[in-house]
Amino acid sequence: MSEPHDETDLPLGPPEASGTPAVPEGAQTEGRRTHPLTAVVQGGLWAAGGAIGLFNAFFNGEGFGVVRGLLSLAAAVVGGLVIGLVAGYLRWRFTRYFIDGMEARIESGVVFRTSRRIPYERLQSVDIDEPFLARLFGLAELHMEMAGGSESRTTLRFLRLDEARQLRRVLLSRAHGTDVHEGQPIAEEQRTVIAVVSPDRIIVGTLLSLDFLISAGAVVLLLAAGFIIPDAWALLGGIIPAGFWVVQIVGTRVIAQWNFTLSRGARGLRIERGLLSRSSQTIPFERVQGIAVVEPFLWRKIGWQRLSVDVAGYGVSSEEESGVSDTTLLPIADPQLARAVAEELIPLSDPDAVLRVPASPRSWLFAPIGWRFRWVGATPRTFLAQEGWIQRTTDLVPHHKTQSVALRQGPLQRWRNVASVEVHTPPGPVDAVGEHLEAPTARAVALEQLDRARDLPPPSAASAPPVVTDEH
Repeated sequence: MSEPHDETDLPLGPPEASGTPAVPEGAQTEGRRTHPLTAVVQGGLWAAGGAIGLFNAFFNGEGFGVVRGLLSLAAAVVGGLVIGLVAGYLRWRFTRYFIDGMEARIESGVVFRTSRRIPYERLQSVDIDEPFLARLFGLAELHMEMAGGSESRTTLRFLRLDEARQLRRVLLSRAHGTDVHEGQPIAEEQRTVIAVVSPDRIIVGTLLSLDFLISAGAVVLLLAAGFIIPDAWALLGGIIPAGFWVVQIVGTRVIAQWNFTLSRGARGLRIERGLLSRSSQTIPFERVQGIAVVEPFLWRKIGWQRLSVDVAGYGVSSEEESGVSDTTLLPIADPQLARAVAEELIPLSDPDAVLRVPASPRSWLFAPIGWRFRWVGATPRTFLAQEGWIQRTTDLVPHHKTQSVALRQGPLQRWRNVASVEVHTPPGPVDAVGEHLEAPTARAVALEQLDRARDLPPPSAASAPPVVTDEH
C-alpha cells in the first residue's frame, strides 16, 4: 500500500562512494531542526499529564471540594502547559539532526550535550508514529531501530508528516546501499495489502476476550452489590480499578488497533494502525526470529487467531500481555490467513503437517488437564511447540534462528522421569518450550535441534510463497 507524498526532497548531494549517498557539506556542520511546533506539542503533553495526575490523586482518596478541585485542575493544566512549553522550546532550540554520508546523527542537550549516531549499515527499520496531539498539528515522530538490543531505538520528535515519510525513504535507501542524487525523487516502495482488519471484528474480538469479560463482569457485580446488599457500598471502591481495567483493554485493543492494515513490500511487512494516534511500523523479513500463534478460548469457537512475532532488537513490550505491542503481527485472523502469513515469514511451519512428540502421561502431576495439549515437533525448516487448553499457543522458530537449546530437569521431573526442552530466541512473545517430555526423548529432541540449528542454512528469499489477502 503506497503512502501519499510530495516531490520535495531533502537536500541530498551526489554519493561520496559507491552505494553510499552523500549530502551537501553544510548539512554536516549546521544540521536541521525539528518542527517549531514541537514545543507546543510538548506543552500539551505536560498539561495532559498534570490533569491525569490530579485525577489519579482524586481517585486515590484525596479530598477535593468543588472550588478547590477546579482551582487545582486549572493550576495543574496551566502549570504543566508552561513547564512543557519551556522544556519543549529548549529541546527544540538545542536539537539538530544530520544526514551524513555514512550515518544519521542527532545532537541534543542544553547543559550536557549528547550525540546519538545511527550508522546506515546497522539501521534495521524506520517507523513513524503520529501521537494524537501531534497529529492535530500534522506532525509525526520517527523511530530508528538499530541492531543491538534494548538501547537500539532512537526517536526524533517532531517533523511534518510528509517530511518524516521522506526522511524514512532516504534512510532506508541509504541503509540498503541505494544511490540517491540531488533532486532525484525517492518513490515510496510498492506494497501489496495482505489484510485489513475491520473495526467491527476488532470490537467483537475484544468483547469475546476473557479478561474483558472478567473486568466488565466485576464492574456489574460490584454495582449490583451496592444496590442489593445492605452496607455493601464499601465494595464500590473496587469499581474504579475494575473500570480502569476495562478502559485500558478497550484503549489498547480497539483504539490502538483501529483500521489495522498489514502490507508486504520488498524489504518487509508494514503495519499501520490506530484511531486517535496512528503508527506505521516496518518489520524486515530477516529480523523475524519466531512467531507465536495464540488462540484464546472463546476465539477458537469461531476460528480466530492472533499472531505475535519475535523481532530482533524489539525485546519484550510492556503491552504484550494486553495483546497489542510492537510485536503484534495480526490482532485477529482466520486460520487460512494466519497460516499464509506465518508461511510467508517462516516457510514449512504448518502444525498440521508435523510429527508430534507429546508430553509424558506421567506429567499429569504438573498440569492435570493441560498436559494433554503439550507437544513439540519439527519440520525441515521449523521447530514447533504447543501448550495451553484455555489459551492455546503454538510457537514457531526457524532452525537457523535458534540461539541455543537447553535441557532442563528439576527434582520433581527426575522423580517422574521427564524433562523439558527450551529453544531460545531473543526476548519477545515466542517461548518455544517442550514441557515434561519423556526424559530420553527430551534429550534426543534437544540434540536433534542443535544439529538442525548448526547445519541448516537460511531459506532463500526468492522461495517464499505468495500470501492470500483478506479484508475482513
